[in-house]
Amino acid sequence: MTKKTIALIQGDPGGIGPELLVRLLREAEVRASANLVVIGAPEIFVRGEAQLGTKIEAVRHAAIDAVTDIAEGEILHLDLEIDGIGDVPVAEVSAQGGISSIAGLKKAFELFRDGHIDGAVFMPFNKSSMHMGGNDFTDELGFAHDFFGLTTPASEFNVAKGMWNGRITSHVAMKDVPKLLTIERIEEGIHLTDRTLKMAGYERPRIVVAAYNPHAGDGGLMGDEETRVIGPAVERARQKQVNCTGPLPADTLWLKVRDGEYDAVVTMYHDQGQIAIKLLGFDRGVSVLAGLPLPLTTPAHGTAFDIAGQACANLVPTQNAFSMCLNMASNRNATEGVETEVA
Repeated sequence: MTKKTIALIQGDPGGIGPELLVRLLREAEVRASANLVVIGAPEIFVRGEAQLGTKIEAVRHAAIDAVTDIAEGEILHLDLEIDGIGDVPVAEVSAQGGISSIAGLKKAFELFRDGHIDGAVFMPFNKSSMHMGGNDFTDELGFAHDFFGLTTPASEFNVAKGMWNGRITSHVAMKDVPKLLTIERIEEGIHLTDRTLKMAGYERPRIVVAAYNPHAGDGGLMGDEETRVIGPAVERARQKQVNCTGPLPADTLWLKVRDGEYDAVVTMYHDQGQIAIKLLGFDRGVSVLAGLPLPLTTPAHGTAFDIAGQACANLVPTQNAFSMCLNMASNRNATEGVETEVA
């Protein structure tokens, strides 16, 4: 089988991204498993090497078409010129760090669009830095959705120890959640979960959908979202052969997932799933940006300014993010053409 080509996007230079990138590239198994293309400013790469006291041999290029010329075992570094990037302090947000993150993400998307890469992994970004650097969206998912001109939903999934969490609403205020919970939106979220897990190699994913209210509404005593929108959405998805059930009370369904009864939970809002999955496996967690044309993953933790520059970050989530991206790139043909629609 032809090796997949995976882009590694440098994260915010003020965080633990430079260290994680260099440590990942030291892994012989990682270097052997795919063609690797690092995207970003060379100053950030050098920063990571200095933090670890390690030198990584990489071939530097500025031209996009150099991606087609990767030799066996070679690490390609596509240079981005970011003014002042070498002066960004460790453990601080900065406009230059945000500009760097946006530029790296955009370059990876262009490379995928033009057929040069099969997937991408990004080291942790900082949303405040990205906002300062000109990102007009809440997060990197909004940027990606706009870049590809998607007309279908995209969402962030968190994965830890084989447990997947997708959500119907994400980075929105809690006061806005109820009006966003519609039959159509919930059904779309269930289908996106099904397609995403199939891309990750699950033949028939087992999906459980969370209730919104305590005790799943308790027969309407504590809200009617379960009977009015969530239940009908689950039934619609089941009629289209999706292996899903629910709504189940959110405070107990995670025990069933932990014990292997289900592969994925579809939650109604951000913390409903995030708290549970981070308690169950934060030290191994991966974020998957699903619904995009390309496999795109990142470690589930953030930039960790509190330990930046200390060469002590946990590499496991980054290793898992790389493995997940490679796995999804290898399985992508099974779902190609159905996971997204581009305007």
